[in-house]
Amino acid sequence: MSDVLPQLIDDKQRERLFARFGRGAADWLDGLPGLVTALAAEWDLTIDGPAPHGRTSVVLHCRRADGSAGILKISPDPGLGRSEARILRLWEASGRVPAVWEVDTERGAVLLEAIGSGRTVALNGEVPPMETIGRLIADLHAADVPCDEFGELHPLVGRMNFVFDLWERRRREGRAADYVPAALVHQGHSRARALAHGQDDLVPLHGDLHPGNVIDGGPERGLVAVDPRACVGDAAADTIDWTLWRASSHEEVERRAAVLADVIGVPVERVIAWAVACAPIFAVAVADRGRADSDQFRFLLEFAS
Repeated sequence: MSDVLPQLIDDKQRERLFARFGRGAADWLDGLPGLVTALAAEWDLTIDGPAPHGRTSVVLHCRRADGSAGILKISPDPGLGRSEARILRLWEASGRVPAVWEVDTERGAVLLEAIGSGRTVALNGEVPPMETIGRLIADLHAADVPCDEFGELHPLVGRMNFVFDLWERRRREGRAADYVPAALVHQGHSRARALAHGQDDLVPLHGDLHPGNVIDGGPERGLVAVDPRACVGDAAADTIDWTLWRASSHEEVERRAAVLADVIGVPVERVIAWAVACAPIFAVAVADRGRADSDQFRFLLEFAS
């Protein structure tokens, strides 16, 4: 185990954790080999190697004693693991999320069913048909969430405040500071807050349904959502990433929005309004990747305005 673990945490993943949790994550990472060793012994796991995603946790491929493939996630913030396990179990009957096999609430560890190859839509690099995405979203929203659990979900406005505060910090500290005006991000934040306060079509939202959090489970399983940041709010909010990801024209956004709105059953105007509100965030992300000279970046600035 000690020979394998250092290979599971590369510099890129360390920086992701530092960006999310600060340099205090260094102490947690120092203790991670012992933590993984203990969990592997308790849950009878063989650790195989790193999984291809993990912005708020270390994510590892593993196998149980019966040979079934699993995903072990461990976060510096134990609350994230507890919350994720609780939400995934609410959606488990839909088949649209991985099954939860084990949870350690004190140490922030979750053992999940592995889905297919584990490749996300983002890694595949192709925009899926919007009908397929719409059905995924509709299935998640249709989950029969008990009233007490529904009432414990955070409101969407809190999620939007967190997201915009995070991306404004990234804009300010990264390359995007030279290309994306702070006023544009603030305007988007204001629009998102107004939309989030609406009382129409309130459903349990995934809250972070971007292409990196959707796994292609193949013909039998279909698309599967992971890493929820669940909240309650406007059903159209879960469409944001799918209207804008790799889009570079108004016509493309409007086409995607029309299909998603039809499948989910919300007004297309709300889907587009969410896209306009969040376009500054996407512009920051594109600029930070060194693509401020691209057609996509220019479109996002224009669309956000």
